[in-house]
Amino acid sequence: MPRDKDINKVLIIGSGPIQIGQAAEFDYSGSQACKSLQEEGIETVLVNSNPATIQTDVDMADSVYVEPLTPEIVAKIIAKEKPDAVLPTMGGQTGLNVATGLEEIGALEGIKVIGSSVQTIKNVEDRDLFDHFMKKLNEPVPKARAVSSLEEALEAVEKIGYPVIVRPAFTLGGTGGGVAHNRQELEEVASRGLDMSYINQVLIDQSVMGWKEFEYEVMRDKNDTCIIVCNMENMDPMGIHTGESIVVAPSQTLSDVDNQRLRNASIKIIRALEIQGGCNIQFAVHPVTGEYKVIEVNPRVSRSSALASKATGYPIAKISSKIAVGMTLDEIQNDITKETPASFEPSLDYIVTKIPRWPFDKFKGISREIGVQMKSTGEVMAIGRTLEESLHKAIRSLDVGSFGFDETEFNEEKLKTATDERLFQIYSALKSGMTVNEILDITQIDPFFLHKILNIVEWEKEITADTILEASVMRKTKRMGFSDRKISQITGLDEEVIRKTRIELGITPSYKMVDTCAAEFEAKTPYYYGCYEEEDEVTVSDNKKVVIIGAGPIRIGQGIEFDYCCVHAAMALKNTGIETIIINNNPETVSTDYDISSKLYFEPLTLEDVLGVIRKEKPYGVVVQFGGQTSINLAVPLAQEGVRILGTPYESIDRVEDRERFTEVLNKLEIPQADYGIAHSFEDARKVAERIGFPVLVRPSYVLGGLAMESVFDDDELREDMKEAVRISPEHPMLVDKFLEDAVEIDVDAVSDGEEVFIGGIMEHIEEAGVHSGDSACVIPPQSLPLDILEIIKDYTTKLALELDVVGLMNIQYAFKTDENGKSKVYILEANPRASRTVPFVSKAVGVPLAKIAAELMMGKKLKDFGLNHEVKINHVAVKESIFPFIKLPEADSVLGPEMKSTGESMGIDENFGVSYYKAQLSAGMDLPQKGTLFISVRDADKDKISDIVKKAEELGFKLVATRGTAVAVQDEVDIDIIRKVSQGSPNIRDAILNKEVSMIINTPSGKQSADDGYFIRRMAVELGIPYVTTLAGARAALNAIENVEKGKIGVKSLNEYHNL
Repeated sequence: MPRDKDINKVLIIGSGPIQIGQAAEFDYSGSQACKSLQEEGIETVLVNSNPATIQTDVDMADSVYVEPLTPEIVAKIIAKEKPDAVLPTMGGQTGLNVATGLEEIGALEGIKVIGSSVQTIKNVEDRDLFDHFMKKLNEPVPKARAVSSLEEALEAVEKIGYPVIVRPAFTLGGTGGGVAHNRQELEEVASRGLDMSYINQVLIDQSVMGWKEFEYEVMRDKNDTCIIVCNMENMDPMGIHTGESIVVAPSQTLSDVDNQRLRNASIKIIRALEIQGGCNIQFAVHPVTGEYKVIEVNPRVSRSSALASKATGYPIAKISSKIAVGMTLDEIQNDITKETPASFEPSLDYIVTKIPRWPFDKFKGISREIGVQMKSTGEVMAIGRTLEESLHKAIRSLDVGSFGFDETEFNEEKLKTATDERLFQIYSALKSGMTVNEILDITQIDPFFLHKILNIVEWEKEITADTILEASVMRKTKRMGFSDRKISQITGLDEEVIRKTRIELGITPSYKMVDTCAAEFEAKTPYYYGCYEEEDEVTVSDNKKVVIIGAGPIRIGQGIEFDYCCVHAAMALKNTGIETIIINNNPETVSTDYDISSKLYFEPLTLEDVLGVIRKEKPYGVVVQFGGQTSINLAVPLAQEGVRILGTPYESIDRVEDRERFTEVLNKLEIPQADYGIAHSFEDARKVAERIGFPVLVRPSYVLGGLAMESVFDDDELREDMKEAVRISPEHPMLVDKFLEDAVEIDVDAVSDGEEVFIGGIMEHIEEAGVHSGDSACVIPPQSLPLDILEIIKDYTTKLALELDVVGLMNIQYAFKTDENGKSKVYILEANPRASRTVPFVSKAVGVPLAKIAAELMMGKKLKDFGLNHEVKINHVAVKESIFPFIKLPEADSVLGPEMKSTGESMGIDENFGVSYYKAQLSAGMDLPQKGTLFISVRDADKDKISDIVKKAEELGFKLVATRGTAVAVQDEVDIDIIRKVSQGSPNIRDAILNKEVSMIINTPSGKQSADDGYFIRRMAVELGIPYVTTLAGARAALNAIENVEKGKIGVKSLNEYHNL
């Protein structure tokens, strides 16, 4: 049966900004859906507020709207575009919430909801309906009650018994969830959960902690054909969110009988729910009795579906989209074999391991404990022939400085409360002689996995400087997945010696194909992983080849923007007839989709693993400038191995990253920078600070994302920060820079071909200098910079790009400061001759695909071939805002500083700055109020700078309240009430916030203040979802936005219309 002929235009709802619990996997599924529907001749309209994804590129769908994902705004797009159907299942939880919201406001009259109907979504998301539904099917679920008040929660527990798992309904990645062992914990977790649930409902579940967790990915079409795409096992027991678990596929410890029971249950559930497309079902299985319970059903593409797609090679999102428009599994072709239909179940002849990547390095002093609420920002996947090999490869893919299992401190307490280090703690415990059974009792991790780690511990004893040089020992060691670097750490031999010996012995990686069918049919798709077995399945061609190195797992400071650049580069080079090869290890992203490049190698991004692929393929050259710091770090080592680095010469990278060399470049070009000094110790740093004056910025000279960066105001803080910085980057000296207070920061993205420079966009930051550029909101075109300053910036950018022989992308950050005498000066803060995180935003704002052009310039094209000689003038305004993970990290303070903390970004685009800023805020989850009470409390240094802010707020009709000091500063100018601080007794600001009496908060932090009132206020704003601003510039922008948006005046326009395409 061909597709449904009534559907000719579909609106696809995206998932919005990257955040914890909803990462790039939806970017991947949404991009696949657009492609898949276009193949069937259907017109696609996409709405998504995330600029960093490839999905919101104008050529991904027929019309692309970068607008906030609220039911009201999506309803305007529906009214304008008149689609026949809406597809919400590719947009994660956000997509489902928007669909239910659209139905509630009556915006779906006469429009089909495909994939999962609104009723199906409710049956699964509303806990009472779900329990009722499962009882009807006779499928066991944990005892549970949905409650909407604290009283009901306490009643429910009397029936269910402690411990209970508390989860808000309709949220993401378990936000607001937790485990309660007693009344006090229940009150705390349940009240937080009630505030956060979209429908003010919390689920109190019987705890099945310690049971084993399995997941099934199921597909169904309208003919009721069902297949299981993949089953996966969580190495961690229940009680740890599946997004936080180490996951292996296929399941390792399920008996055949149990597997059949769970399969049958999965198929029964997807049929009863009448889901058309993909669905993910989670089960808990008792480790002794084998009894099972259905934990959760996701009627949409989920994080696990991205993993299952990459693990099996079966493109779940693509096939789900075709089913959604009425096609059936038997008529859709399996892309990989090109011979079997999509109704064949994949089978695996390898083991896949996924390990999450956590952001704990970015937040000092917060708990590293992992549990029912997600905290990880991304994940890596590795493929191996054995679990030992797969685990080893996954560990070195994480990019956390480990090249295998490392010894770490452990004790019973640490093993009991799982943290991000638990793999290493188990390894260390086994190494110190604890038995598998002792560890099983503490961790409840299945003995099968513990024995595998024990195998690694035991084999390490066999490896010595003598034995490793024997072929048999070397071969077995490599087959277990040990890296050359790890062998070098164990034996004390140099890594080079090991690599040379290994190659002389003929022990080099062979590459196997991911073929979906365990080699039963011939596969046509070149998707490979490395191992150390005899047979190799790669055909190497004689074409001109280029290797593009990916960015690895998504983390704070290196997000999906870099994946976007890699995908652009691959597509551009492929179109010019070059064979493109991508190496990457992130299962969530578009770059690891097997049809983006000519060949995909799913491997760790270490020198050894990358060299293995390069030696096999012998490419013309390698591109490192698109994969963030991960790939840039490989530039020099690869060049030393004789590999050609395409684009900007690798020497230029060093000229910029080595501060002393960079200073020489700037002096030669006469470009000013802030005063600085280089320090190897606290003493050095103190001398520098004395010479240039506090406040200063301290940071290591070679890191991305402002890691270990601090602004420092006195000697004591300096001593602390030098300790921290030295720990993170012991081999590089520290930089001590003069911190430019009250300066405006500016970001520039440019492209150069070595002869000419094209300036893509100049962004003005909204937050003051001192906030990391990845965390500051920014705007194109600049709103307050004088023309002569813009000319200086263009001149400096052009001179620097040419001096550094840049070929491809370059990002430069400047600060613009006016001194006491009213004289203005532009300083350069840093330059990066590579893709930056703003490339996608700039490309969308100005309508020029910078990454695509950069890739072609590296292959010898010139800017004049693209007709790019002067900057693009635009008639609209685009604003980028950052998305922060504070809600998921209960102890984190929401103050912004030089250390990057955001996980993703949103974009607002409109005719004027006010409305664009409002849209960007709305997309970032800050719904700026039109009226109500505005609370303001600022640090002493800001008290004389706020009169315009309070006057504007009063003029807009807000009632003003402030703490005493702030109120006194402006009481002559406006009518303002005084409210007590938290430390001054009740009734105080905390009570007012809890009673929902405050509709917006402006609070600028004073110096080091983690334990004071400000922290309390900001933390409550985060947890209760009250719009808050922590900088004066942010406050001015917010009030400007409120003034410009009288509700109902927000229009919607597609990027295609903005750029007249």
